[in-house]
Amino acid sequence: MSGNNTTAPCERIDLDFTHTFLPSAFVTVFVVGTLSNIWGLRSLCNSWNNIGNINIFMFNLGVADLLYLFTLPFLVHYYMRESKWEFGQPFCKVTRFCFNLNLYGSIGFLTCISIYRYLGIVHPMRVMGRISSRHSLAVSALVWLLVIIQILPDMFFDKNVLTSINSCYDTTSGELIEKYLPYSVSWTVTGFAIPLVIILLCYGHVVVVLAKKSSNVNPVLKQRCVKLVVVLVILFSVCFIPYHVFRNVNLKIRILKQSGDCRASFRNIYIAHQVGRFLASLNSVINPLIYIVVNDDFLMRIHRVSNRARMSLAGLTGTARYRRPILDAQFFTLNTIPCVAVFLAPPELPHFREQSMINDDWQDIKSII
Repeated sequence: MSGNNTTAPCERIDLDFTHTFLPSAFVTVFVVGTLSNIWGLRSLCNSWNNIGNINIFMFNLGVADLLYLFTLPFLVHYYMRESKWEFGQPFCKVTRFCFNLNLYGSIGFLTCISIYRYLGIVHPMRVMGRISSRHSLAVSALVWLLVIIQILPDMFFDKNVLTSINSCYDTTSGELIEKYLPYSVSWTVTGFAIPLVIILLCYGHVVVVLAKKSSNVNPVLKQRCVKLVVVLVILFSVCFIPYHVFRNVNLKIRILKQSGDCRASFRNIYIAHQVGRFLASLNSVINPLIYIVVNDDFLMRIHRVSNRARMSLAGLTGTARYRRPILDAQFFTLNTIPCVAVFLAPPELPHFREQSMINDDWQDIKSII
């Protein structure tokens, strides 16, 4: 037992795991994330008029991802050189700044997308025609401003020490760790916990509304809503929650070690923190999945390709099967956005409404989200 908890000076953390794990992990994130985000932005631009106001949030999400991804080669070099930073301390801080900008910018824009989805489903009549691209641009600027205000103090914390001037810590040096921990905790609350609560409330209400109106909801639209929720659950469960938990726990054990409290479990927490950093970087890889969920043009192309492949296979085997199309042309004409105000679908409108009025209403709904 005494070997697990002593008052003697603690041994230095073995960095072999970090130097082995992070370079290969970051290379994977860089390659997959860069390709997927470039593809996603290209797809977004090609379908700009068909996605609605959330295209502005999606564009900002892609920019935040690329800003971080372009710093990964420098971090790969740093860890492959056994934590020797050769690009100067100012650029070290810029690199860490870009990571935080991507992380909390992603959380902010995902929150905005969730709120727009909530308004489009639960309160379509109240916001119809009242939300424009200018509003989305203003909200995007506000998100960037709030994120920068939260992460800017991190730039004033040292990322190295006199005994290791070539270091580039992801948090700060041991001398400032007691000041950094309260900042990190408050940062976690404002940048992560509060947006998480907002998203949970939005989609919790959406689920209740969809359950009550299940008979009036187009099943394909309902499926799209579920897919978006699944993507967000993966992002928060895999990428965001582990990182924030183990970042703050790791900061706390660094303080304990300075006071002479040494435990064998501290090494496991350090390793978990490094894995959490990798998982946080994965949000740049998972974010492009949202392009697929909100982009019906892309989904329609996939549907057409699958139909052609099925017809070709039927021709080769000499059999022909009739399958009812899952998504017809009328659905894509009226419902170019998943999770829109599904209760205004044409079959549910009063019979005295003209078809032109129906189409005008749907155009207004599309402009919401």
